[in-house]
Amino acid sequence: MTDSPSRTVSAYRHIRSNILAGRLEPDRKLRIQELSASLGVSPSVVREALSKLSAETLVVAEPQRGFRVAPINAADVKDLTEVRIDIELKCLRRAMSEGDVGWESAIVAANHALSRTSHDLYDVTDEWTDAHAKFHYALVAACDSPWLLRIREQLFLQGERYRRINIRMSDDDRDLRAEHTRLAEAVLSRDVALATERMTEHLRLTETLTLQSLRSLQAAVA
Repeated sequence: MTDSPSRTVSAYRHIRSNILAGRLEPDRKLRIQELSASLGVSPSVVREALSKLSAETLVVAEPQRGFRVAPINAADVKDLTEVRIDIELKCLRRAMSEGDVGWESAIVAANHALSRTSHDLYDVTDEWTDAHAKFHYALVAACDSPWLLRIREQLFLQGERYRRINIRMSDDDRDLRAEHTRLAEAVLSRDVALATERMTEHLRLTETLTLQSLRSLQAAVA
């Protein structure tokens, strides 16, 4: 079996997608030999992919014990939400100040693409996840701080992981299409107060549903 950078990238993307989708559950042990066999790559390729995911804090590396999917808990959800709101609003304000007509057009296109992408509440596809990420990035793309955007991207990635948990476990039916459209409308109107209010509500609702889902899970295994 010949290793190559492309094999590492492919393994990384596959494992990352399964973590974000919840197919690899939080705190699950990641067995290198099993992943190597299922992906058709060498153990060293899997190890390298897991190390990269560990650097992104999606995977936890434990000395002498290997790797496992990073756990999710209520304290982390609350802390992450607070930081996400802070950074997201900073990016959003700067984008609304600097954005031009091209930025506006990209938001309209991204929202249209998201609304046209199939969305099953209990089995969210990778296609919808990708369209969702592109929509949220379009809102802040005109932000003139590359560092803020890098930090925001890392926080968004973590948020996607626990957002998928509440989608798969919660009984609450969100009208995400309406939420996203209202958010886009506020941003395009350049109403900073309304846009930041709607973004905060959007992220807070995700937090609330995630915490409810975690409580349900804990009760089910108690």
